[in-house]
Amino acid sequence: MVALLCGQALLHAQAAEPLQALAFLEGDWEGEGAGSPGEAKGGFSFRGELENHVLVRRNYAQYPATKDRPASRHEDLMIVHPEADGKIAAQYFDNEGHVIRYRVSVSNHTATFLSDAGAAAPHYRLTYSMTGKDAVSIRFEIAPPRKPEDFKVYLTAAAHKKR
Repeated sequence: MVALLCGQALLHAQAAEPLQALAFLEGDWEGEGAGSPGEAKGGFSFRGELENHVLVRRNYAQYPATKDRPASRHEDLMIVHPEADGKIAAQYFDNEGHVIRYRVSVSNHTATFLSDAGAAAPHYRLTYSMTGKDAVSIRFEIAPPRKPEDFKVYLTAAAHKKR
């Protein structure tokens, strides 16, 4: 039984290892941004869950009322997890009904979430880049269906880690 448990512990450690590259995003963040939906304030958190086998991001943005639209709130949940091949993937869900599957790459404290390109669906790219000890820039881009590399910036934001 001990050998079996030790083997399981090793598998757990190996499963969580790819997520270590995203450790710079862990914690509670607050920020401000702008883009197609308008000016917003919001926050997000990245937390290791299930004994650090997944990284869960919870995000919200508050959009004030304008002359063209009422105030609104966007919320989303993303579960980041290692794949069997050692790569990182993520599943995104929001209060507008969007579901997006991402592949994740990490390099030099920049994490890029790139959606699977489909013929009938837009292509999404979400990028977090560390800009200081406790600061990141965020960029969300969308490419139209059938033009997966024709990204246009949808929103940008800057966030800092809460203390």
